[in-house]
Amino acid sequence: MEALATPESTKNTSDESPSSGAPFPAPEAIGTGIGTGIGTGTAVDSVGRPKRNPIRALAAWRALLKLIADPDRTDQVFVIIDALSGNSGERQFRRFAASPIGRRILSEERDILARLSDREALHALDEGTLGKAYADFMTDEQISADGLVEASMDGGRVIGDDADRTRFGVRLRDTHDVWHVLTGYSRDLVGEASLLAFTFAQIRNPGVGLIVAMAYLKAGNVPGARQTIRRAYGRGRRAAWLPGADWETLLGRPLDDVRVELGLGALPEYAEVRSAAGEIALRSN
Repeated sequence: MEALATPESTKNTSDESPSSGAPFPAPEAIGTGIGTGIGTGTAVDSVGRPKRNPIRALAAWRALLKLIADPDRTDQVFVIIDALSGNSGERQFRRFAASPIGRRILSEERDILARLSDREALHALDEGTLGKAYADFMTDEQISADGLVEASMDGGRVIGDDADRTRFGVRLRDTHDVWHVLTGYSRDLVGEASLLAFTFAQIRNPGVGLIVAMAYLKAGNVPGARQTIRRAYGRGRRAAWLPGADWETLLGRPLDDVRVELGLGALPEYAEVRSAAGEIALRSN
């Protein structure tokens, strides 16, 4: 992980860095890990029954040691989430498939990535809508909806071999940055850790939970970071279940209304901590 940047040109940014050792999870690792982790265990057998996905604690421990030894090994984030996911992804999929919105999304074979990738159409939406705010966010951060897909492919992650379960897994992966906009957590290190805590509260994936615990422990030297992470978890517990949201419809609605409807509460206030790479990107914007 890059050294933390100084705050001169970043709004509301802290120059306090996490303590030495393993860093906060890298932004590019978090979103991909969530999407692939939720899809873990979605392989099916010859008659279409989901296969069991046992917890692989030893594999997770080995990956954790590698990540501590070399913080740049963000591929180990994926390994940890895969190894500890168990059948949590299957439970989340069943909840999704049992909901009216989930059944409609699956029956219509929707592809949220195509909608999120159409930056021109999103920018053309009315000011104040979720879709317009998302497009502005992606432009400001100099990222694309395809970025998580590319990171997933680079990491060698496989969502599954069942069409519906795969659709659910990639939908969760591809909407990671929509969650950023909705919750008000930026793509800085504290913001990513907080969104990850929010996500853990929503999907209860043990692998994600371990990464949250790592981030929480490393946040000790950053004033207010641990409180922000704790509050994010609480927000996730109180909010509506975002994996089941009808994003195609919500993108065209006022962002403030969507936040109220989904029970997200007040937006967080915290000091951002940007990595050196993130700071350079912001300066070149």
